[in-house]
Amino acid sequence: MKPDKVFYEPAALKYALGKTLKETFNDIPWIAIENHNNIEQLRTRSNQEFPKMKRHLIVGVRKSLKHTPNHKVSDFLVPYTSSGCTAMCLYCYLVCNYNKCSYLRLFVNREQMLYKIIKTAEEAEKDLVFEIGSNSDMVLENTITQNLEWTIQNFGKNKKGLITFPTKFDMVESLLPLDHNGRVIMRMSVNPQEIISKIEFGTSQLKNRIRALNQMCQADYKAGILIAPVIFVENWKELYSKLIDQLADELSEKTKSQLFIEIIFMTYSYVHRAINAEAFPKAVDLYDQSLMTGRGRGKYWYREELRTQGEIFLRNQLEVKLPGIPIIYIV
Repeated sequence: MKPDKVFYEPAALKYALGKTLKETFNDIPWIAIENHNNIEQLRTRSNQEFPKMKRHLIVGVRKSLKHTPNHKVSDFLVPYTSSGCTAMCLYCYLVCNYNKCSYLRLFVNREQMLYKIIKTAEEAEKDLVFEIGSNSDMVLENTITQNLEWTIQNFGKNKKGLITFPTKFDMVESLLPLDHNGRVIMRMSVNPQEIISKIEFGTSQLKNRIRALNQMCQADYKAGILIAPVIFVENWKELYSKLIDQLADELSEKTKSQLFIEIIFMTYSYVHRAINAEAFPKAVDLYDQSLMTGRGRGKYWYREELRTQGEIFLRNQLEVKLPGIPIIYIV
């Protein structure tokens, strides 16, 4: 990523990473801000400017370090070195939280954040799993900050705990030679290529994601797959059947031998509809009143009978084509 401008908290330049970023991007404008959470000149921009805002980079200091209990893949969701993303997936849940301001924010106090994870891991009676990528894509961020490389190298020295992150990107080459000590779980998010092309703008192609997953497993990383989000487009059965065929054909035997699967159905919102209609007027309209129902204020998800149909279909396809690989949850 080559940002067009950087908005920064002056305090960020007191940290080593902040200074490095200033040197790296010293040829573009740096604009001082008071708070990375509330940049008024960006919040007031029109929805049409959403793609342009994705080219901005925000640099700040993360204040909250609270670990949130989780009961799926990890024990805790932890605040880490970034939030937001440069990609523009039309369903992105971060848009619900940040609205137009779901651009990439980098936090430079990484030592403080990793120290808390390590301390919590060491004090626990069992191996805890920490999700470090719930608000961003760590593989994407790593191309700018090398934070994922730094994290793996430092956490890999630990004798307790694991870290995990999901990704839609394939840029894993720099991670392959690292000494991770078996304490890192990468989870690759996959969707049919037609959905990636039409809905997951700015992310890696499916074949490249599969290749990256195989590379990580070959380097002895733990790994999983997210089929996420499942989107009920008109020909969804055909598309997801072909997706699972491709996974069965292209995943290596080593990958299959230690893989697990998560399945997540798409949720949508009024905020998505408003932004997408203006920012991407020619894109697929993901809202379908005949298929969706309300889920809280301004949010939608698929009707229960459709979700049940989708779950049965995917379980059957996976059982036949990728037998023995556990599905750890479906939501």
